[in-house]
Amino acid sequence: MNLTDKMTFHVSGASEKFKTTIKSKQHEIILDEPKEIGGSDAGPDPLSYLLASLAGCENIIAVMVAQEMDFDLQSLQFDVKGQLDPKGMRGETGARVFFEKVWFKVIVNTTESDERIAELKEKTDARCPVLTMMRAAGIELEIDWTKG
Repeated sequence: MNLTDKMTFHVSGASEKFKTTIKSKQHEIILDEPKEIGGSDAGPDPLSYLLASLAGCENIIAVMVAQEMDFDLQSLQFDVKGQLDPKGMRGETGARVFFEKVWFKVIVNTTESDERIAELKEKTDARCPVLTMMRAAGIELEIDWTKG
C-alpha cells in the first residue's frame, strides 16, 4: 500500500432487527443493542464501536509517529467514555444526535520524558482521522496522556 495515494475504505452488511452484521475485508463485525432495549446483545452498540475506533486510530497513528520520532513506545492503555443525550436519537427538537463530550485517557508505557510524551500526543492527535472528525463535529474532548 502506498500512503501517498488516496485510500478508500469499504464495508458492507445486512441487518436483522437491531443487529447489524458488517463485512470489512475478511473480518466480520457485529453491532447490536442490549436486550433491555430490544437488541439481542450479539455485539457492542455502534457508539461503543466509535469510541473503540478512536482508541484504535490513536494507537495506529501513535505507533507511526513514535517510529518517526525514534520514541520508545512500549504500549498504550486506553480508557474512553462518551456522553450522549438520547433525546436526539428519539427525534426531539434541539437535541444533538451525537456525543456531547468524550473523555479519552491514555497511559503511555515508555522510558521517555513527559515532554516527549506531550510531543507524541500533539502529533498523534493532529493526524488521527477519528479524533479530528470528532473535533470538527464540535464534540467537547477531554484528552489526557500520562506516563505509565
